[in-house]
Amino acid sequence: MLNQTLTALMAPHGAEAKRMFGGTCFIVNGNLLIGTHRQGLIVRIGPDAMERAVTLGAEPMFMGGRTMKGWVSVAAPEDLTLWINLAMDFNRTLPPEAAKRRSRKA
Repeated sequence: MLNQTLTALMAPHGAEAKRMFGGTCFIVNGNLLIGTHRQGLIVRIGPDAMERAVTLGAEPMFMGGRTMKGWVSVAAPEDLTLWINLAMDFNRTLPPEAAKRRSRKA
């Protein structure tokens, strides 16, 4: 349900959906932005918005035993638009990432 709703809300942003981290993540301008995870929603908001995100109910995101700087997880997001907007605000500060080519091994 969360994945379907997020897919519909991300479409107007021209987001590319990609299976990652056991869920579906969305990429805008080549930068990972937001996605679903077994923890609920994961959102890349940048380090400057961490304090605000925590007051809104998010927790710092942990993966592989370490804190992911600038990322939060939201167990039960009530307002997906709020989290998308926070993620898009940070995304606009990033330079576009070029598509990475996979190397072929001989």
